[in-house]
Amino acid sequence: MSNSLVLQGVITKISEVQTGESKAGKSWKKMGFAIETLGEYNKTVYFTVFGEEKVNNFQKYNKVGQEVEVSFNAESREYNERFYTDLQAWKVYVQTSSSEYAEQAETYHEVVSGEQKAAADDGMPF
Repeated sequence: MSNSLVLQGVITKISEVQTGESKAGKSWKKMGFAIETLGEYNKTVYFTVFGEEKVNNFQKYNKVGQEVEVSFNAESREYNERFYTDLQAWKVYVQTSSSEYAEQAETYHEVVSGEQKAAADDGMPF
């Protein structure tokens, strides 16, 4: 049985980035976002993104109103006889129609030229 789950929906809210320092002295970064699921009975689901690279990538490629597919792990912890559940997103894939994709590819091609190409070519497929 896999611990990974997947939901699709539209991003409705993106929280502010939180930063801090662990007991070991290492800095950390996290943020959250909510999606509204698609279908007959829409639900709002809130996810967290943890780690500097994941937070930076989320901010770079996602915005409110986008349709996304979120791969996540669910974890619950008990504290003072109450349970708290965290849905930790580890992959957020933007859903686009073919016309939107062509438009984005054209825009990307225009932006990534000459000197900018080396800086923008970070291995991301979009």
